[in-house]
Amino acid sequence: MAKQYETVIGLEVHVELATKTKIFCGCSTAFGAAPNAHTCPVCTGMPGSLPVLNKQVVEYAMAVGLATNCQINQFCKFDRKNYFYPDNPQNYQISQLYLPICHDGYVEVDTAAGTRKIRIHEIHMEEDAGKLVHDEWEDCSLVDYNRSGVPLIEIVSEPDMRSAEEVIGYLEKLRLIIQYLGASDCKLQEGSMRADVNLSVRELGAEKFGTRTEMKNLNSFKAIARAIDGERERQIELLEEGKPVIQETRRWDDNKEYSYPMRSKEDAHDYRYFPDPDLVPILISDEWLQAVKDRQPELRTEKLARYKKEFDIPEYDAGIITEYKRMADIFEETTALCGRPKKVSNWLMGETLRLLKEENREPDTLDFSPAHLAKLIEMTEAGTINQTVAKEVFEQIFREDVDPETYVEEHGLKTVNDEGELRTIVEGVIAANPQSVADYKGGKQKALGFLVGQTMKAMKGKANPAAVNQMLKELLG
Repeated sequence: MAKQYETVIGLEVHVELATKTKIFCGCSTAFGAAPNAHTCPVCTGMPGSLPVLNKQVVEYAMAVGLATNCQINQFCKFDRKNYFYPDNPQNYQISQLYLPICHDGYVEVDTAAGTRKIRIHEIHMEEDAGKLVHDEWEDCSLVDYNRSGVPLIEIVSEPDMRSAEEVIGYLEKLRLIIQYLGASDCKLQEGSMRADVNLSVRELGAEKFGTRTEMKNLNSFKAIARAIDGERERQIELLEEGKPVIQETRRWDDNKEYSYPMRSKEDAHDYRYFPDPDLVPILISDEWLQAVKDRQPELRTEKLARYKKEFDIPEYDAGIITEYKRMADIFEETTALCGRPKKVSNWLMGETLRLLKEENREPDTLDFSPAHLAKLIEMTEAGTINQTVAKEVFEQIFREDVDPETYVEEHGLKTVNDEGELRTIVEGVIAANPQSVADYKGGKQKALGFLVGQTMKAMKGKANPAAVNQMLKELLG
């Protein structure tokens, strides 16, 4: 009988924090600037320069720790991790090994097999390294230090995950918590959330873990899932052939769907860690910790429970709306303005999702104002514009955040409620379509729909369909 194998996975998740400046200096953290534009003597590691800790980094780290059920170390400090690499200007990275800021937490993840608790070993603060840009044309490597010194937290899980499904569930849960806290935008494609996957396999029922490898270069959830499946198969194949799995760091190539070795895996002693002599320890007072606790926002789980109680919207809608903080904010602000939660939910679930899909955009990029959507809903409900016009106007709100009242006025889109004008047009349509009139009088209901359509066309869509229907029935007797 073929051997059965179990996959054991632990993750190291790096998250770039949403501070305006770097962790130890005043340089900007903005993404996408010209190479080496956001640098100074501190983040380029010049001799004699001294780091000064950014307080906001500590507060974000505490907030993420509290939201993931961690213990907070109220006395913690920074250490130096020594390694020599061109994108690491000081030849060491300031990190936390001995006393990280958060430890022993967990998050709960919903999987096909039910809810799983994934334990978090620790969360520590550190600085990011620079970025090497390989120029194949010139056959050289260039260094961009803009990212050097950007604040990171590293969330280290226990080896509690057993499948790609659980890993993606865990990452999605973390991303949602961190986005709700406003601690990071967690854009995998821009590198503000990066996951390294530690993976080993063992025979089903075995006590001892197998030899693990670490995979890097994973910048999308799909790539992570493919890398897990690929590495699992590679390790099983080696074991089946009686060959050992080597503990090493591997780089995943998503185009070739293959990983290849980068370097043998180092242990902590290889980095010669020691406490950083330039930074004093951090003392977190009870008052400071309490102040951060008091500022914690409502997270998704709590939002879902409240939506169920407060708003009459389907559970499915609530689930999708709360999946993105931006969407939930728009929903709540618009509802507060117009008092029609179901209508707001319909616009978000229908037209908003359709247009996002069309433009290949994520919901967190939505930038129209809730006031404009609320006004559009009120105009539709009051019959100022009909549903067809409302959809046309919403597209403009979605793309350019136009004021619906102004737009409707300027483009002459108001519903025509002038009975005299409507009667004249309906009489014209009846006169022009004797066959349909005869069909309707002969009992064919479809013919009425055709006449309504012709009237709407003649009025350039600006009539109230219900009024047109009423008028036709009246004139046709």
